[in-house]
Amino acid sequence: MTLPYETEIPTGTPDTVAAVPGRMIEGRSPWVLAWMRLRRDRVAMISLVVIAIIVLVAIFAPVVASVTGHPPNEQYRETGLTPDGLPKGPTGEFVLGTDDLGRDILVRIAYGARISLLVGVAATALTVMIGVVVGLAAGFLGGFVDTVLARLIDVVLSVPFLLAAIALVSVTGPSLSVTVLVIGFFSWASVARIVRGQVLSLREREFVEAARSLGASDRRIMFIDILPNVLAPVIVYTTLLIPVVIVVQATLSFLGLGLAPPTPDWGGMISEAQAYYTTAWWFIVFPGAALLITTLAFNLFGDGVRDAFDPRTERLLKK
Repeated sequence: MTLPYETEIPTGTPDTVAAVPGRMIEGRSPWVLAWMRLRRDRVAMISLVVIAIIVLVAIFAPVVASVTGHPPNEQYRETGLTPDGLPKGPTGEFVLGTDDLGRDILVRIAYGARISLLVGVAATALTVMIGVVVGLAAGFLGGFVDTVLARLIDVVLSVPFLLAAIALVSVTGPSLSVTVLVIGFFSWASVARIVRGQVLSLREREFVEAARSLGASDRRIMFIDILPNVLAPVIVYTTLLIPVVIVVQATLSFLGLGLAPPTPDWGGMISEAQAYYTTAWWFIVFPGAALLITTLAFNLFGDGVRDAFDPRTERLLKK
């Protein structure tokens, strides 16, 4: 079927559709529109580039060590420390200086990026997975199941997260897996509450009634019909949760409850630099800058993703 005439469509708005002579007018999906809005967000795109650079640095950390010739845990007490035994500042051999043991800060920052990104992505994935399943079950099944799960969500949200995490890590001992599990266990409730609210408004919609009338099971309706409609807020929350997880992991390491030394870790490096901030500024500034840039890039990108999926937020802020 062809249109008898070409429809005039205003340009310059993200919600327009393209009219092609001889073809049906084809609308763009919400995902395409969100990507179009995101591409026009310069801050979000710059943040995405920064995130990509950080990921590449983490992946190619062994290359950085190979180019500098300094393994991450190698102590250069002869060339990496001053005659007084203090860290040496940035030089041609040590681009970002050394720490209190004569180790190359640049190489340790590169390897520390691996830990921060790994914990950030793994803990966030665990958090979102648990939160989505619990939120779907609570919102769709309703009744007694919803009551129990909603109260469980309230209990988890009322627990002082950082204190409980510190207590558990101090009991079980610091390790990468324990850190991921602890952060995921205490973070899923926020995701579950968001998903539950979305599912409560979707479960009475016409497409759900149609699927139910066709004999679809509850599991199929939950994961095939409803889940795709709650992915947008989940993706937005995920992009904003990653920097929070990275900061929590760095905080645990700063308190001595992260990965065991000598594993390079930004929080641990900042903790080790406390005693030298007046005599070796680079020791604390460069790891702190790496943590700041990473979390800021993820936060700004998350804001861009949120505005892309919900452009009404940006319009309200401009009023």
